[in-house]
Amino acid sequence: MSKTLTLCLAALSMFAAPVFSKDKPMNVVVILADDWRYDTLGAAGNPIVQTPHLDKLASDGVHFTHACVTTSICGVSRASVMTGQWMSRHGNTGFGMFKTPWEDTYPGILRKAGYHTGHVGKWHCGKFPAKHFDFGRSYSGRHWMPAEPHGNLDPENYTGRFVHVTHKNLEDTMDFLDQRPKDKPFLLNLNFFAPHAEDGHPYQFLPQKKSFELYRDITIPNPPLRSEQALSKLPHFLQDERNEGRVRYHWRFDTEVEFQRMMKNYYRLCTEVDEVCGKLVERLRKEGELENTLIFFLGDNGYFHGDRMLADKWYPYEESIRVPLIVFDPRIPKGQRGQKNDQFALNVDLAPTILKALGLDIPEGVQGKDLSPLYLDNGKADWRQQFFYEHPTITSKHRIPYSEAVVTKTLKYIWWPQWEFEELYDLTVDPLEQQSLVENPAYADQLDEMRKRLQAMAKAAK
Repeated sequence: MSKTLTLCLAALSMFAAPVFSKDKPMNVVVILADDWRYDTLGAAGNPIVQTPHLDKLASDGVHFTHACVTTSICGVSRASVMTGQWMSRHGNTGFGMFKTPWEDTYPGILRKAGYHTGHVGKWHCGKFPAKHFDFGRSYSGRHWMPAEPHGNLDPENYTGRFVHVTHKNLEDTMDFLDQRPKDKPFLLNLNFFAPHAEDGHPYQFLPQKKSFELYRDITIPNPPLRSEQALSKLPHFLQDERNEGRVRYHWRFDTEVEFQRMMKNYYRLCTEVDEVCGKLVERLRKEGELENTLIFFLGDNGYFHGDRMLADKWYPYEESIRVPLIVFDPRIPKGQRGQKNDQFALNVDLAPTILKALGLDIPEGVQGKDLSPLYLDNGKADWRQQFFYEHPTITSKHRIPYSEAVVTKTLKYIWWPQWEFEELYDLTVDPLEQQSLVENPAYADQLDEMRKRLQAMAKAAK
């Protein structure tokens, strides 16, 4: 071989995409965004929100279009992600630490297996267990926070600089990658606070100044269910002004001016998260680690954008329980990337998917399923056709009542035990869940069957 040809081949090799190696342990990155519903992605067909980096990740991996959570609230959902268990089993019924032993969570198992583990951002499961991570920086609740804590932290008197929580997520992520030992595989949990509202602030959603040109001249269309008629279809106790969904609706969406301002700032926060995700992926690419890293992007719960004249989440309707889920798995052949999959992928599925991909044992108590057969076996996997949803009471049955549901692709049954109230929807003809069929004699058999399923599934979730 001539010297010229050798040099040319060497130059070309510098630009060749690295390939997944079975001989090298995969790294794992779990990106968890807060209050990010399923359709807030360009890849999901949203024509307004700008998420180019996540759209690219979806085009390089698999996008689960019907991903859902088993409980639609921050702390419980995060516990389900780490344990692979329903609330009834892991025991976090709000914002406390789950009861599942740490050694049975995917971060605990990976660290024991020799992974360098890191957690950046929101925790929301009791006190952050820093001792269980090699690198841990946990914070949330505010969009702007002191970057150099010292002295008086009152914003009016603070002498240090402030940093936006999403930018701090970026800084800490890069610190983790800078400090990680290069001879060990790594796990990074990147948990954004955004686009969660800062609930105590009158403006709720507080993006960075650089983002205010985004969406400035766009009118955000109203959701089809932002109407008094849709509100009237809800159970009477959700229409009550004591219901927290109604309380927060008035904080954010009860006038057109407020709706436009809140939604634009919500989208700005999403675009800022997308930018950080892009920088993380590019960093992995430059380090030659991207094609050896299993990446997940998902939301911890869905979100009402004024739909049904509600705000936030909690309740078993589609806007609340469905989340984005993108999986970048380097084992997917190049020609099969960019898949869309409409099966029910759940937050409890992440833990077993990670452990199975790394060849690690899955604890007996894990209730989720390994997702990889859905995209590595050409979608031929035998998969769930229904799932059980549960949500705890928060404060009282008037504020956020307990709820359970059975969800299939065609039917949804909802049970509110504190109110002895039930709903049944035929999703094939009523995807917006506007006409409960509990009193319809034509659906009597389906109603009876769904009641039985709920009892059996609630028992199995424990």
